[in-house]
Amino acid sequence: MRTGALRVAVVARAVMPLHGVGGLERSVRDLVRHLAARHVDVTLIAPPAAAFARRAQADPFGAPNIRIRPVRYVTFPLANRRGTTILDRSTSYLLFGMRAGRLALSIVRDGGVDIVHGFGASVLGYAGPRRRTRDGDRRSGASAPLVFNPQGLEEFGATGARQAPLKRLGYLPLQRAVRRCARAADVVISTDASLDDTVTRHLAPAPGQLRTVPNGIDLVEAGSLAGPADGHLLRQKHGIRPGEFVLLSVGRLEHNKGFDVLADALARAARPDGPLAAPGWRWVIVGIGPHRREIEKAIDTHGLGAHVLFAGRAGDADLHAWYEAATLFVHPTRYEGSSLVTLEAMAHRKPVIATRAGGLPDKVRTGENGWLVEPDDPAALADAIEAAAGHAARLPAMGARSRHIVEAEFAWPVLAERQIAIYEELLRRTD
Repeated sequence: MRTGALRVAVVARAVMPLHGVGGLERSVRDLVRHLAARHVDVTLIAPPAAAFARRAQADPFGAPNIRIRPVRYVTFPLANRRGTTILDRSTSYLLFGMRAGRLALSIVRDGGVDIVHGFGASVLGYAGPRRRTRDGDRRSGASAPLVFNPQGLEEFGATGARQAPLKRLGYLPLQRAVRRCARAADVVISTDASLDDTVTRHLAPAPGQLRTVPNGIDLVEAGSLAGPADGHLLRQKHGIRPGEFVLLSVGRLEHNKGFDVLADALARAARPDGPLAAPGWRWVIVGIGPHRREIEKAIDTHGLGAHVLFAGRAGDADLHAWYEAATLFVHPTRYEGSSLVTLEAMAHRKPVIATRAGGLPDKVRTGENGWLVEPDDPAALADAIEAAAGHAARLPAMGARSRHIVEAEFAWPVLAERQIAIYEELLRRTD
């Protein structure tokens, strides 16, 4: 029987701030920090810090109960961005997963941790020795339960992305590795209830194996980055009038984000006799990416140029100031994972128009805090924009509802307690 603090090994291929900024990196960082804040001893198994992180700070988490165990990540010459190419994900990533998983196994056998929590194929070396029998028991030298979070399942095309035949073929090794980890796990995490069916379809969890624990947001951090005054200053800086209706979109400028669809929708909604005409409006796009020229072409085609501001890459403080400056957050994505940017906008009390993609239906509720429309439907998107602009008096209350949803369901203190409850349940089974 366990005595003392709960001990968890968290295994991931990337974590913020050691390896840059991204959805996975932020989720791992927040999990580790909030577990440690609840007196959980955390062993973080991840690649060594990138050079920029080593220069920036020696202690990235500032918590004595977080211990980092680096495992080398060897990137092949043609896969020069860690974890971002198909070649890398089906070679370097799997080799890292074998090494990192084996380190977790060694720590477990030495009695160093009670639970292993793995993200994606990073626990491949731990999953190997574990076999699920027909009755669900695990029989191996790896005695600590395994909690497995497959994240977005991009390798399966699970977010709705269209995959070319060669891309599907290239992802086969990673698909097999992820399924192997899922079969070995005691619990498989789905990051949104609306994605449960997707996870079930691709990973076939056993009855009772699937649990939903969303990716969340650190509300204290979000509030410290920007407040209403920062939003007002940003509007003034860019010549946005006090009553002007500001639609904000955040994301990498890629085809899948649907910004071209939003340009079409705005052309429909911004008619001279429409609700956007009287206050005037701006569309602010925060992000960079290869699709900018196509977005600009769509904007020019519809004659929207005078209303559109490309804000480019924004640091955390500027990004959160834009959330404060906005009237409405619009996320026209064609496919999606959990969408942390939507949660960030909601944390800043913004109503949301989003597509019914990925985990967005768990967050945006038509009539409560925003509107949901089908992807690639500019007419429906235009109708939602007109509804929002035509009932502007309702928007503050809808924004307050956004904040309430985040506080109740997506704030990290809530999610950390839910995750710890799963750990404790698994440990009770083994006592």
